[in-house]
Amino acid sequence: MIPILERFCKVVEIVAGLLLGLVTTLIVVSTTGRYLFAWPVPDAFDLSRLLIGACIMWGFASVGYRGGHIQVDLFAELMTPRVRRVVDVFAWAMLLFFVVLLTWKMFDRVASAMRSNEATFDLMIPVWPLLGLIWVGTAVSIVTVLVRLYLIATGRGEPEPGGMTELEEDV
Repeated sequence: MIPILERFCKVVEIVAGLLLGLVTTLIVVSTTGRYLFAWPVPDAFDLSRLLIGACIMWGFASVGYRGGHIQVDLFAELMTPRVRRVVDVFAWAMLLFFVVLLTWKMFDRVASAMRSNEATFDLMIPVWPLLGLIWVGTAVSIVTVLVRLYLIATGRGEPEPGGMTELEEDV
């Protein structure tokens, strides 16, 4: 099961990386065009803000599985492993709850943009496909956070003193 999860996470990371490369290229090209040639890329602002949202949500999906987000361990170091696992399970369950809410609300936003034919300003590109890309990132986040929660609850994903999880040490 773990190799499948690793491959899935690699695909998520590749998508996040490609989106980041795309938005970076778009911003650089538009900025260069605007300041050197007085010709910015049409809709660069709208497209870049939507792509940045997609980058964030796909990156969050990767963090959801890897557990590589910023943590404050002031009290966690003082806890026994059993209590720490209970706290971690609770924290990840709360994160899962909020990710589910975010996914639900993002779906409403995609549906609203589709119904209203919302489009970019210059080229009138429909925005719902890009919002849909953000929504898919949030939906993938549900899967990755759920897997991480399972691993922590079963004791296979507990943080070790060096910051690595048992799962990451095996890979």
